[in-house]
Amino acid sequence: MSELEFRRAQAPDLPAIVALLADDALGASRENPSTPLAPSYLDAFWAIDADPNQLLAVAVEAGQVVGTLQLSFIPGISRRGTWRGQIEGVRVARQWRSRGVGKQMIEWAIEACRSRNCSFVQLTTDKSRREAHVFYEGLGFTASHLGYKIAL
Repeated sequence: MSELEFRRAQAPDLPAIVALLADDALGASRENPSTPLAPSYLDAFWAIDADPNQLLAVAVEAGQVVGTLQLSFIPGISRRGTWRGQIEGVRVARQWRSRGVGKQMIEWAIEACRSRNCSFVQLTTDKSRREAHVFYEGLGFTASHLGYKIAL
């Protein structure tokens, strides 16, 4: 594997990002990677790109998008006004899994949060993603909180 490049996603990366999000059991039922992409994906991309506290990132190897994640930088009053980094939508292309790409992506994301003076980094992962739980715990994350969601 040659060196990975991590960078802010660009509009031409969007089909590859959506394909990555769709390429697992959960994503297959909630994403639509067919082209042309649904306008909602483009709307979301432009909103993320315009927000200085959002970073949609890609991992690129030899010009190919092999991974993606989204970082949100969240200011808070709690914990004495600390900032936190929130990692979402982590995906690695199927043929690149188990090759260290995910580990490098998360380490890069943690450094990006550190450079923005975040006091901690948090993420959520679906309860059914047991391999992801082991992966994140291996990187030092702890399952310290219980999260809840409600569909609207």
